[in-house]
Amino acid sequence: MLRQYELVERVLAYDPDADEAMLNRAYVFTVQKHGAQKRASGDPYFSHPVEVAGLMTELKLDQDTIITALLHDTVEDTLTTVADIERLFGPDVARLVDGVTKLSKIETMSENERAAENLRKFLLAMSEDLRVLLVKLADRLHNMRTLHYIRSEEKRRRISRETMEIYAPLAERVGMYEYMREMQLLAFEQIEPEAYSTITGRLAAIRSEEGAQVDAIALEIKKVLAGAGMRVEISGREKHPYSIWRKMAERHVSFEQISDIMAFRVITENEDDCYRAQGLLHRAWQMIPGRFKDYISTPKMNGYRSLHTSLIYSNAMRVEVQIKTHEMHRLNEYGLAAHWSYKQGGTQPDAQIGWVRDLVEILEASHDAEELLENTKMAIYQDRIFAFTPKGALFQLPKGSTPIDFAFAVHTNLGAAAVGAKINGRHVPLRTTLGNGDVVEIIKSRNSEPQLSWLGFVVTGKARAAIRRFVRQKERGDVAAIGRKLYDEIAERLPSKIGKKALADAVKRLKMATEEDFMFAIGSAKIDDRQVMEALVPGSAANLPQENWPSQQRAIAVRGLTPGMAFKLADCCHPVPGDRIVGLRRPEKGVEVHAIDCLKLADGIDADWIDLSWDSRTDGAIGRLRAELYNRPGTLAEMAGIFAQNHANVVNLEMTQREKPFHTYEVDLEVRDLAHLTRIVSALRASDAVAQAERI
Repeated sequence: MLRQYELVERVLAYDPDADEAMLNRAYVFTVQKHGAQKRASGDPYFSHPVEVAGLMTELKLDQDTIITALLHDTVEDTLTTVADIERLFGPDVARLVDGVTKLSKIETMSENERAAENLRKFLLAMSEDLRVLLVKLADRLHNMRTLHYIRSEEKRRRISRETMEIYAPLAERVGMYEYMREMQLLAFEQIEPEAYSTITGRLAAIRSEEGAQVDAIALEIKKVLAGAGMRVEISGREKHPYSIWRKMAERHVSFEQISDIMAFRVITENEDDCYRAQGLLHRAWQMIPGRFKDYISTPKMNGYRSLHTSLIYSNAMRVEVQIKTHEMHRLNEYGLAAHWSYKQGGTQPDAQIGWVRDLVEILEASHDAEELLENTKMAIYQDRIFAFTPKGALFQLPKGSTPIDFAFAVHTNLGAAAVGAKINGRHVPLRTTLGNGDVVEIIKSRNSEPQLSWLGFVVTGKARAAIRRFVRQKERGDVAAIGRKLYDEIAERLPSKIGKKALADAVKRLKMATEEDFMFAIGSAKIDDRQVMEALVPGSAANLPQENWPSQQRAIAVRGLTPGMAFKLADCCHPVPGDRIVGLRRPEKGVEVHAIDCLKLADGIDADWIDLSWDSRTDGAIGRLRAELYNRPGTLAEMAGIFAQNHANVVNLEMTQREKPFHTYEVDLEVRDLAHLTRIVSALRASDAVAQAERI
């Protein structure tokens, strides 16, 4: 553990103007406050914040960050308050300490809720000052270094999973690769102990058997570059064990099949030499097509810059080579922290923190703990591709992204208005996967809105959060519209006519914020008819004749609503426009719409029944039919021809029975209305290819 004078000397070595007295005061304060507290290792607890502060000095961070590291656990683990910190060390340190402080003592929450609340506070604090993230990453790294002292295997695995899923990707996103690699390695050891042991054992064997080979390859690379008059530094190493394991899992290959286990770093004097070195190496050894990446002209989102290439060395051995300048290497290893030295005066490098704004947008859009954790993990994971707007603006997205992900990355409003897309000038479906370097043009419409089906293929947390938020708002509006129709029907049964004032008073009596909340509560069955009547006219429900009370057998007429987010067309009967329909309404659920003759309606005895009718603007629905075809060539094609002649699109086709004379199919079709579906069934029955056809 660093002694007090050693820590202060480290800071003064790179920042002679630092407040030595305040640094000493912070060191003594954390030692006194943590007192006799012990860590799982048996060491004094204050050794942890001191070591975290030591990590911050290695990054040459300003004194406020060093003091924050020393004090970051005092509010959580001692009687110290944020007000105490502000009084003794100033508002900036207090704000940073409050941002880093974890909420791990919220006992009433589930594990996911607790993790989400910790993450929520952390993201908000981080968006205001990224030094919060730097201290938090150092805090997590030191905790991972001492994780093996924790006796509970389950706890070690939980902490490791959280590190792997959140903190290592966050370290990567700010370019702190040294932190990322070490956290991944330590977490990997706990999560996959057998794989860790096997891979590290294999690497140790390679090191002992072929240790000289790394030096020999590095020397060969240096000779090639020195022969052209270049001054470079070369270093070689085996790939990171977790990186090897991921590659094995993704490619479904064994350790022996991983060919590029060795990696080499070439450090040049300037940027021009990087490209010159790359050309010389490509001439000396064959490059592997598709493995050259230019992160100098197109840096990663976290500011990482380097040339990456893979070469085929002697005996078909593959090696990876990274080429960068000294400055690039410094910034690459410590990323954002390298920008934020004590000389920067607390200025955040804006080009590197656009993704933080995306995280805050996800934070605002997420509905619950599970959703926040899911969307945040999506937003911070590593594998990226580059895509361009038609005007040349560059956007980095996760691998597997679609035009919808791209549209939301450009702007939330563009994503919401998207109706089509062009990739490299060619029209493509919205679910098309983007490739590196694609030029993406989004086609938009004022009348468009996000579709629920998009959640089936978007991959970015920002897109998923925005779509889900819109779906929730749309669903709430639809449910409130149902509630308003029900309200009108309930109001007609009151003994006297009511006006706007009675409605406003009812909202207040039920302690609701707005009239829309009131209508939503009615539509979602959170309040029943009796409560609505009593809220509108106190005492009216008690005097209402028994025959005027609604019951589960008495339908409530609701006319003129289009099935939307608040309505679910039942899978059992597949109602289509033209069918007589009825809705089953249960608390906290949407209205389930059935055809009036559906046998499943008997299961709805616990629900309110709503008499529904189709709106004239309804675009159609999915109809399901069953067809028995003769088992001979061409019959399936003839059935498909009938669908095409009647302008019906096949959504799903499934063979349900196969006998020698007949094949039975169930088909889901997009149809306009009942008459459209009836015509198709009639056409099938008239065909020589079809033995029998009926609507299901």
